[in-house]
Amino acid sequence: MRRSAGPRARIVRRRRGGISVSATELSALVERALRDAGAPTNGEAVVTLVDDQEITELNEMQMKQRGPTDVLSFPLLEPTAYPARPGTVRRAAHKVASPQASGGVIPLGDIIISIDRALTQARDGRGGSDGASSLTPADELRLLAVHGALHLCGWDHRSTRARTAMWAEQERILRAHRRAMRARA
Repeated sequence: MRRSAGPRARIVRRRRGGISVSATELSALVERALRDAGAPTNGEAVVTLVDDQEITELNEMQMKQRGPTDVLSFPLLEPTAYPARPGTVRRAAHKVASPQASGGVIPLGDIIISIDRALTQARDGRGGSDGASSLTPADELRLLAVHGALHLCGWDHRSTRARTAMWAEQERILRAHRRAMRARA
């Protein structure tokens, strides 16, 4: 898979197995989402695949929410660094410092995805943007990766308008990714 110009995504697998999406494909998908969302071309996001135990600890420590979740995003740029999003207030959701460029690379933030949650949601038909869709585990992982990338870039889904816009953007990015994958096959 050819790497495109623009923001980069680095994949870290701390939980392996269960879902057959290569790191190369996942990286290309997240890079597409970052690029389409207006991330700086010299930006880099880190996507870490974990188990339920690790994401539960992060969710409780960082978000003050009990139990596991499917995806967490920790942006390092203010939402005002990106274009305005429909229905989204352009202020920081968290107090984020200006990241320091390292070797010309701007850290965009971290996306943490629970492989266990993706597998369970896919198996139980509680996946997709609506929480009631039956997706394959691979498609659930792809959706969570795009969802996390959009959160890094200032998207949210707190209001109905913002949620509708974000879900439409996720689907647009996933459709474009599927077309690109078919073209490479």
